[in-house]
Amino acid sequence: MNINLTILGQVISFAIFVWFCMKFVWPPLMAAMEERQKQIADGLSAADRAKVDLGLAHEKVAEQLREAKDQGAEIVDAANKRATQIVEEAKDQARVEADRIKLAAQAELEQEVARAKQALRTQVASIAIAGAEKILGSSIDKAANSEIVDQLAAEL
Repeated sequence: MNINLTILGQVISFAIFVWFCMKFVWPPLMAAMEERQKQIADGLSAADRAKVDLGLAHEKVAEQLREAKDQGAEIVDAANKRATQIVEEAKDQARVEADRIKLAAQAELEQEVARAKQALRTQVASIAIAGAEKILGSSIDKAANSEIVDQLAAEL
């Protein structure tokens, strides 16, 4: 056995092994590595896009929140204005109703005063006739002298 021949056999075997690996093993490994590299690059670019989209979404949410707050404030202001308007309308209606009730009460009071005056006139006329009867000593016919009684009642 010659050491040179063994080394030469080993070199030839190693060369065949390297050729076999380069021809059949290396291309699938390189393809798998390139595909994995591409997947990683795609994942990183998707993550970057997601970050940008997330930032835009945060801005959009903040803008919508501001708009909602502004709308809420406008609604509250409008409600407060409407409440004030309703209170003022109620006050105005209450004033009108109070004036109407006051006028009705004054009219009723004037009617009562007129009735009381009329009743008082009638009573005074009766008393005057009774007094005149006593003074004259004779009976005065009320029906006959109704014109005089009415005139006397009107003067009172």
